Amino acid sequence: MKFSQRSVKCNVSAGQGNGLADGARLGETPAMEHHVYFWLKDECKSAADRAVFEQGLTSLFEIGLVSGGRWAVPAAVMPRPVIDQSWDYALTMQFASVADHDAYQVHPQHNAFVETFKGWWAQVQVRDLA
Repeated sequence: MKFSQRSVKCNVSAGQGNGLADGARLGETPAMEHHVYFWLKDECKSAADRAVFEQGLTSLFEIGLVSGGRWAVPAAVMPRPVIDQSWDYALTMQFASVADHDAYQVHPQHNAFVETFKGWWAQVQVRDLA
């Protein structure tokens, strides 16, 4: 199927960012998702360091405010110009509300993770979805 710019229209109501008209949701969509991409410094990429970092990522899911999610590494997909696989780890978390997310951000266990690993990161990017 071919698409022309004239025939394709964005299906988003004013003020809605989920791509569905009138704020509709597909299935049991959480109130928000928190996505974090980590680029580790070269000196923190040994197998032992990765195992420790993975334990740290896993520990974040013990925080009761988190309703779901996972951490992962880049998928071994076919290369395409639009795909960025330069990152080392991604974390995706689901929260029942923005308030839960905000409380997670100041939770002592989250703060401990940041303090422990912030020196390991060459770069971090966050994408939050409503």
